[in-house]
Amino acid sequence: MSRKDTFHDIMRRALEKDGWTITHDPLYVELPDVEAQIDLGAERLIAAERHNQTIAVEVKSFIRGSNFSEFHMAVGQFMNYRFALRKVESARVLYLAVPTDTYETFFQKETIQQMCQEYNLKLVIYETTSEEITQWIN
Repeated sequence: MSRKDTFHDIMRRALEKDGWTITHDPLYVELPDVEAQIDLGAERLIAAERHNQTIAVEVKSFIRGSNFSEFHMAVGQFMNYRFALRKVESARVLYLAVPTDTYETFFQKETIQQMCQEYNLKLVIYETTSEEITQWIN
């Protein structure tokens, strides 16, 4: 089993505060010849539509060394996990969870914004102190 990110439990509580039910911790995704572990799987009922919305969340802390290096690794994971989810659970939407302070600094750089658009990254921004989600970016 892989090691949990530093802010894993904070993100889990933030999702629960936001009305999500955690269904997997971690979410195992199995392809015929490889297996992936995405940090969290969650769902919530959309009452007006009478169906469940399902997501997967890969949590990142961006507290070690170079933010660009961490971004590089996070994007690689995101792309691989998104590929795997499309093969086995295509309705589940994958998000990359990023702390508010990192989003407000590093993710505001023009190049990083262009990369996020190019790679079609979906982000969920979370506040580590209040353990709340501050923004969803599709």
